[in-house]
Amino acid sequence: MSLRDSRLKLRSEVFVVTDNIFITILCALLASAGFWGFFTKFLDKKSAKSKMLLGLGHDRIMYLGMKYIEKGQITQNEYENLYKYLYKPYKDLGGNGTVDRMMREIDKLKIVSDPY
Repeated sequence: MSLRDSRLKLRSEVFVVTDNIFITILCALLASAGFWGFFTKFLDKKSAKSKMLLGLGHDRIMYLGMKYIEKGQITQNEYENLYKYLYKPYKDLGGNGTVDRMMREIDKLKIVSDPY
């Protein structure tokens, strides 16, 4: 066996060992409790943010809905803003039926032209 062949063989063995070490470290990381603890904590924070957004959206839709119902009318711009910027995103986040009932009541209101 020549010197060149032995060097090539040594290099290929080093790559195999390096690959095995990398795969072992990767598997240990994925199997570790610390990694999954961090990952689930990250998901919980996102979940908390989604819940907060849902709560704020619900509160705002209900508040505005009650104000429009008290007035007995709603302008076209008010309705479009309520629907497009609050109700639709709220429903996309998984909002509940309370807001649906409020929107059905708002849909019954007289739509008036904007004063401006």
